[in-house]
Amino acid sequence: MSEQIRENKMGVMPVGRLLLTMSLPMMISMLVQALYNVVDSYFVAQLSQDALNAVGMSFPIQNLMIGVAVGTGVGVNALLSRSLGEKNFEAANEAAGNGLFLAFVSALAAIVVGLLVPRYFFLAQTDIEAIVEQGTAYLTICCTWSMGLFIAIMCERLLQSTGKTVYTMIAQGVGALTNIIMDPILIFGLGPFPAMGVVGAAVATVAGQIVGAILGIIFNLAVNRELTFHFRYLLPKARVIGRIYSVGVPTIVMNSIGSVMVFGINKILMGFTDTATAVFGIYFKLQSFIFMPVFGLNNGMVPIIAYNYGARNRERILQTRRLAIITAVCVMLAGMMVAELLPAQLLGIFEASDEMLAIGVPALRTICTCFVFAGFGIVSSSTFQALGHGVLSLLISIVRQLVVLLPVAFLLSLTGRLELVWLAFPIAEIAATIMCICLNHKIRREVIDPLDEPLPGQA
Repeated sequence: MSEQIRENKMGVMPVGRLLLTMSLPMMISMLVQALYNVVDSYFVAQLSQDALNAVGMSFPIQNLMIGVAVGTGVGVNALLSRSLGEKNFEAANEAAGNGLFLAFVSALAAIVVGLLVPRYFFLAQTDIEAIVEQGTAYLTICCTWSMGLFIAIMCERLLQSTGKTVYTMIAQGVGALTNIIMDPILIFGLGPFPAMGVVGAAVATVAGQIVGAILGIIFNLAVNRELTFHFRYLLPKARVIGRIYSVGVPTIVMNSIGSVMVFGINKILMGFTDTATAVFGIYFKLQSFIFMPVFGLNNGMVPIIAYNYGARNRERILQTRRLAIITAVCVMLAGMMVAELLPAQLLGIFEASDEMLAIGVPALRTICTCFVFAGFGIVSSSTFQALGHGVLSLLISIVRQLVVLLPVAFLLSLTGRLELVWLAFPIAEIAATIMCICLNHKIRREVIDPLDEPLPGQA
């Protein structure tokens, strides 16, 4: 019975309604996640600009951990959904079990990083002692207590793969709300709790992740009937892990590239003023309000495309991709308009000084011009991953962030004019969009269109 319901939903439900029901809970939960990111920085900004920089400059390593977790989850998601589309339930169970095993191993690696790396990481970026000390304390806690992050993201991906996105929304939402509630209590020392400053922000962050992980485990065991959870599926299998990472590694590398990009841009901006680095950190917090809903849309789209790829349903793949692109571009357009019209008000959320406003207003207005192009690129890259061609997504990310963005930003910085550095972002996004258009045509011709042809041995 559960297999029939699964078929009816993923293979039969009208694409528009299916994409809405799959994506809307994820978009809502991602918005809550974005809210927690902004609230986190809002409270930290009230401590000092050094504290804000300490949290912002932690982003590359935090993003790397998230990238490993999400990349592994993307690989599991694509393999699991495709296996369900093929009615290969044993392969689906193996994908889920090995995914949980990989999440645990990734968390152990993050603990090692947290014990060895944070102080040297900050010293490589700045010699301002307050930033180094606060950043080291913050990042050490986030890394060494990251088990919740990795388990939560993997459990959410398992729920997404089988269409249980409402439960993903609940797990993410409760985890984020836990963080939001605990932030002011631990940062400023409300009630019986001592004032912990930046350390309190880190504790609140990992507490929210642990709550999300606990809920994710409970929901998978209670409602994810399409999957069977048994110890034998947790035993690592090279064949399964290879298939997971054939899709997941490009995503992990893409996020690693993003971390390198942020590190490089921070170094360039520090050559002007540490306020410019604070502005860049704020931009990343603000952009999450726009990008997170699109990532939520993608999380709903990927299992639909992967399932119908396994079922060889060409038309549903094309319909899903088309609707996702239109929705993403509309969301990004709305975000661009807000950033263009209200940059000073957005920066004011973070106690922006006059110097920060002078740098930040033109920065936001320049960078946000790339949003519409980014919406198209994000959906295109996720489509490639869902179809098992994650290397193409990796190629786009390398060109965008390493081949174009960082070199262009460096060259523009040589002019001595900070406002020109921000132009590197729309320039890089336009280059990536051109690549996406070309690769979309290639994938349609070589992967999607042949689905209409009979398999060998069929009439």
